[in-house]
Amino acid sequence: MRTAEQHGIALGQVLELAVLLNDDMAESLARDDLTVSRARVLWALRHQGPSTQRVLAEALDVSPRNITGLVDALVATGFVTRQRHPSDRRATLVSLTTRGDRMATQMVEGRAQLAELLFSRMSDEEFDGLVGGLAAVLVRLREELSMVREGRR
Repeated sequence: MRTAEQHGIALGQVLELAVLLNDDMAESLARDDLTVSRARVLWALRHQGPSTQRVLAEALDVSPRNITGLVDALVATGFVTRQRHPSDRRATLVSLTTRGDRMATQMVEGRAQLAELLFSRMSDEEFDGLVGGLAAVLVRLREELSMVREGRR
């Protein structure tokens, strides 16, 4: 039977992993004039194509005001453009520029390289245990957060 101390050690490792990954991502993106939030916009555009700001705000679960600021910054740094929507004159489409597309491609490649670096030396048993364990943790955390948001906790 596991103890509270062992649970604490495991949580400490998960939190340390989260901090290390976040710090590495933030530093890497900063070298290219990006923040994590702006990179999320590029990632969304990479996967869903040109989108209205409303669609982006919903996809990223941010306010319309927040998405406007993010898109403004990405336009100013040459990662995206705004264009008139072809069928809705009240809306504009946000699209990746060549620079934005290159950056989004680098993000995809960087993710694959990091996965290879972190997991390639693990045995199948270690890898399967990690994936299974993290899946269980994520299910539990999502359930708990859902209950909190719904006011059941």
